[in-house]
Amino acid sequence: MRTTITLDPDVTLLIEREMAARNLRFKQVVNEALRRQLGGSQGAPPSLTDFGRDLGVAAVDLTKANQLAAALEDGELLRKMAQGR
Repeated sequence: MRTTITLDPDVTLLIEREMAARNLRFKQVVNEALRRQLGGSQGAPPSLTDFGRDLGVAAVDLTKANQLAAALEDGELLRKMAQGR
């Protein structure tokens, strides 16, 4: 989420010091500080849950996938050339 906030000069100075001391970006310092203060995790982003599933064997033959991709690229290039791009 993007938002705009106005920081007091002393807060700006604290953030800049932390950025320099830890070689972090503005966004990282602010997010970590807010998480600590608001009771979130200790600076680490929340972990993602793996919802991966076994999809079984591919329904198409992938042995010639590179050839197919090249043929599609060639077709697109020819189409653009015909249009004068």
